[in-house]
Amino acid sequence: MSNELDKYDDVAQWDLNLPDGKHAVRFQHGTTSGRRVILVDGKEIRNTGWQFKLVGRESFMIGNYRACIIIEANGLNYTYTLEVDGKSLKRFVENRQKACRTWTPHVNGNPHRVVLEKDSLNVWLDGEKLDVVSEFADNGTETCFLIDGSQAVIRAVTSGKRREGIIYSLFLGDMQIPDATEDSEMGKASS
Repeated sequence: MSNELDKYDDVAQWDLNLPDGKHAVRFQHGTTSGRRVILVDGKEIRNTGWQFKLVGRESFMIGNYRACIIIEANGLNYTYTLEVDGKSLKRFVENRQKACRTWTPHVNGNPHRVVLEKDSLNVWLDGEKLDVVSEFADNGTETCFLIDGSQAVIRAVTSGKRREGIIYSLFLGDMQIPDATEDSEMGKASS
């Protein structure tokens, strides 16, 4: 049985990496009927059906973030812009890159995603917010938690340089995990 939505083409798609995981936003727009469908992670969250107005805004949530797709006419074509938390996608991604650190370690052969929100010190593991306690240590703090039964520690130490601020590092045992490169692709869009 084919999905009813498969007969319509996506006019825009955006991929975002948020602390609670990766999210895919798809948008379908009937340019003659005005119909608008928004899918987040493959789940339909809005379907307006037929409407007179072909341009405008559609608001929805991506996890805990407010999002809005702006539909504008440009001659005979349409442009689609995604805003998240009231910011352009580009600006939102830049702000999230500054506010978060992400690591993608493999433990016991399993891939994991660890995100530290620097502003709140929340730690996320594979999309789940962890209940962690930070303790003072030499030159900073240590936040301990388990990944697949293995001890993990996020160490926060001062760089000694005002512009650099605090340096956050993830360790599994004595091994330092390199930062993930996925945040540089956080806001990929295609239309």
